[in-house]
Amino acid sequence: MPSTARCSTPPPVALLIAMLSLSACAMGGSETRAPCPPVVDYTAAEQARAGGEVEALPEGAVIVRMLGDYAVLRDQARVCR
Repeated sequence: MPSTARCSTPPPVALLIAMLSLSACAMGGSETRAPCPPVVDYTAAEQARAGGEVEALPEGAVIVRMLGDYAVLRDQARVCR
């Protein structure tokens, strides 16, 4: 009885086409980056006013820690550009 194993395997060209079509879907994923968020510029007067308002806050105010976190985010956004 002759073997039919050779008849059931796809030709190498079909495998190549299948591999190329599957790999084409994944081409753009690793190189793309998320856009950088904008950094708002504040005038010297606005910064001085904000500094005075922060100094007037009670000792241990949570907003001071939050402003520190915001400063870190602003620095990271500047580096992102």
